[in-house]
Amino acid sequence: MSILTETYTLSNGVEIPKLGLGTWLIADDKAAAAVRDAVEIGYRNIDTAQAYGNERGVGEGIHTSGTPREDLFVSTKLAAEIKDYDQAVAAIDGSLAKLKLDYVDLMLIHSPQPWNDFRGGDYAEGNRQAWRALEDAHSAGKLRAIGVSNFEQHDLENILSSGTVTPHVNQLLVHAGNTPTDLLAYCDGRNILVEAYSPIAHGEILNNPDVAAMAEKYGVSVPQLCIRYTLQLGTVSLPKTANPEHMRSNAQVDFVVSDSDMNALRNLHARDYGDASVFPVYRGK
Repeated sequence: MSILTETYTLSNGVEIPKLGLGTWLIADDKAAAAVRDAVEIGYRNIDTAQAYGNERGVGEGIHTSGTPREDLFVSTKLAAEIKDYDQAVAAIDGSLAKLKLDYVDLMLIHSPQPWNDFRGGDYAEGNRQAWRALEDAHSAGKLRAIGVSNFEQHDLENILSSGTVTPHVNQLLVHAGNTPTDLLAYCDGRNILVEAYSPIAHGEILNNPDVAAMAEKYGVSVPQLCIRYTLQLGTVSLPKTANPEHMRSNAQVDFVVSDSDMNALRNLHARDYGDASVFPVYRGK
């Protein structure tokens, strides 16, 4: 069985493919081709966001892929700056319009804080309002599942304290070198599936000699090892690429990382993201 046909089941019974295509930094005019290439290769899980500015292109790729809509799992994210119920309602409908879809399989609050104040001020009430908008859209059938992204334990507890739906997903920065073990365990204990974005550490882990040596031992590439690691953690893996060859390679992960090597990767600390450190999620705030 190919990893592209394997799924997890969310707490509400919705199935989500274990491997997906991330589309961050893929321009809107290139997104349709990337999505079509991925779907042709066998990907069924496509992840975008309002902040990526490519929902239109992703939607075009979905509509022109030749694959029935119901066979695809499409995710998007509510802009991090939206911390108000009415604005969130409008933005949810805006995503559906840009994607030209009647429903989205998963929608997330992109961050507990606006990007210009990431890990900064208190937006607890705004997150509760945004979550209520997602819950209402979920009840209306516009969203099959709802969740959050970049939420730490106290952010999740804020949602759990007032919401009627426990988040189905928490999408987090997870990779060999940055494994938030306690948060993963907290989510697992509440049936919140974790999606791992940047499983290849925005490419910087390619320069790590220890990881390269381990990959060589398994006869695989560093990206393949890193993707397999996140899958064995029990997360959805969302490597980003517009390159069809990389898409194919990223899906060739039918090997098993040993327990001792999993522990070594879990205990690895490698959080130097090079030029990507300009982005809030990589700043280590």
